[in-house]
Parts: sequence; structure tokens; C-alpha cells
Amino acid sequence: MLPFSRKQEKRESAQKVCVLRKEFNQIKRKGETILRNAAQRFIRFAEEECHDASPLYEFLSQKTSDDEEMLDLASSAAQSGQPMPNLFFAAVHAVLLTGTDHPLARYYPSLTSEADLPEKSWKAFRDFCEKYQEKIKSIMQTRRVQTNEIRRCAYLYPVFCHIYEKTGKPLSMIEIGTSAGLQLLWDRYAYSYGGTKVFGKTDSPVRIDSEVTGSLSLPDAPPPVAAKTGVDLNVLDVGSEEDRRWLDALIWPEHHERRALFKQASRQMQEEKVSLVEGDGVALLPKLASGMPDTTSLVIFHTHVANQMPEEVKESLLESVSELGRIREVFHVYNNISDRLLHLDAYRPGSTDHQTIGKTDGHGRWFEWTL
Repeated sequence: MLPFSRKQEKRESAQKVCVLRKEFNQIKRKGETILRNAAQRFIRFAEEECHDASPLYEFLSQKTSDDEEMLDLASSAAQSGQPMPNLFFAAVHAVLLTGTDHPLARYYPSLTSEADLPEKSWKAFRDFCEKYQEKIKSIMQTRRVQTNEIRRCAYLYPVFCHIYEKTGKPLSMIEIGTSAGLQLLWDRYAYSYGGTKVFGKTDSPVRIDSEVTGSLSLPDAPPPVAAKTGVDLNVLDVGSEEDRRWLDALIWPEHHERRALFKQASRQMQEEKVSLVEGDGVALLPKLASGMPDTTSLVIFHTHVANQMPEEVKESLLESVSELGRIREVFHVYNNISDRLLHLDAYRPGSTDHQTIGKTDGHGRWFEWTL
């Protein structure tokens, strides 16, 4: 018979093994859940965002969703709250844009005029990610999805014209999630909506084309703007080569028109004086609003930023805007808070009006107009 102390040690050892096995199984299940969730995000990205928009990203996203190593790379490096597929593919694109010599480059229309078929790209993509995984991880851990989609101004411009038509007051603009502030130059761009007529600043070097469903009536000139401020957790500077490269990397490889608009708007931005503030836009909103002239209509806007906000932050934003509306006239233009539709909320002391404008393409290629 074993002495009592030896029996006790054996029993305790068995208990430790049991605990360790349980912890291992929990970690394993957690890891499997993370990979499963990541796979679903890549599948949705392929089906809902890339289909008919980016053949390369659609193919790579489908393949990534079925590859544990690639899913582990993407999910382990992505910051909380960030759109994982967008961030992952942009990080890969960013490394390529530095001039990295690798066979993967020949599948990217942004890097070659005669890109090879996406269906042949997987082996090169996987090899690239393995070779440059530390660079990819570093980018994903330090950068955010801050696509400065200038063409979204195509649907913002009519909204701002509508607000001015209703109030007759100059506009004071606050953009939350401004990135590099290029959408704040909406009054410096020219617009066309499927016809020969050009609206906005008609002599602008930046011309934005978009298709509209609905009856759209626009003035001959842009509304007067009294003040502009953009706020972002991480303000980007188009004067910085590194920041420009990241913004370029966020543009999908096949989207030559978006890339051309970005370059034109970046040059325009360097000629303008726009206030860009780094910080939490929701927390800073009351302070930023207090600096806007009382004789103007305060317009708070953001596009595709709320999808990165936790629910409690969205609620806080809506409460803050409503609070401002108790003391002055405020207009809130947004999407992705409760749904993907574009909304216009008008607040005046004693009254509130909520309007749904309609569906919009994520890249501003088309939109619905119901106002």
C-alpha cells in the first residue's frame, strides 16, 4: 500500500491533469470559435461586398475563409471593432505598394496594367502572407480601416443642398471619422448624375459621377459653408507618403476611378485649410459644436463609420446630437447606426424630424433619393 502522502500527491496530480485538460479544451474551443467567426466574416465579405465589385478580393476572401492558417493570421492581428477582411487585404496591399518584389503583384490591377486571372492567385497570395506575415501583422495592429471614399460626396452633396434650401443659413460642418478629411471638401468638387449637367464647383479638377434613382433637383451653386471640422481617432495626413500609401492600399485593386479621385482630392486637400482634430469624435462633439457660429445650421455627418462603433457608443452619439438639438438647430446625416440606409435627422428646439433618404452604394457609385 502507498503511504497516505503518496496517495494524496497522486490524487492532486490527477486533479491538476484534469484541470489542465479542461483548460486546454476550453482554449481549443475558443480558438475554433474565433476561426469559425472569422471564416463567416470573409464569406460575407466575398458575397455581400466583393461580388461584382472586386473579382480578386472575392476569390481571395472565399479561399481565406477555408484556410485555418490565413484565418489565424487575420484574426490574431485584427484590432477589435475593425472590419477584418478589409483590414487584412489592405495590409497585404500596403506591403505590395512599398515595391515588394513578389509574384503576387501580377494579380493586382493596381500594380500592373495586365493583371493575371484572380483564380490563379491563391498560391502566390499564401506564400506572400507567410513570407511577410510580421509586416502584415504590424500594419493590422497599428492601422485602421479609414477609407476616404470621395465618391460618397455624390450623395452627401444633395443632402447638404437640401438642408440649405430648408434653412437659408450657411452650414457649419462636423465630420466624425474624417480620416484625412477629403469628404469635408464636398463643396470644392464637381458632380454629375447621369446627364450632361454639372453641379457643385463646376471648374473643379475633381469631378464625381454617380447614378441616382429618384427625382433630384439641385441649385446651380454649392451652399455657403461657414466652418468645417473633422475629427478622428487617428487623423491621416495626405501630405505624408506613408499615410497616402495606406489610404491607397484601402482602395480595392480593380478600382482605378476611385484611385484617380483619391489622388485628385489629395492634391486639392493640400491647397485647403481644414481643421482636423485627433480624438474621440463622440466625446468631443459637444466641444466642437460649441465652437460653431450660432447663425449657421450645424451639420454633423459620418459615412460607414458607425459600423465600427459598439452599440453603446452609437447610443451615446444619438443622445449627444439630440442634446445639442435642444439648444440649436442641428442636422445629423448618417448611415450604419440601425441599418445601411442613409438618414437625415433634423433637430430644432421643441421638435425633431427623422427622414430616410434611401439606399447608397458603399463606394458612392449610385444612390436612392426620396426627399
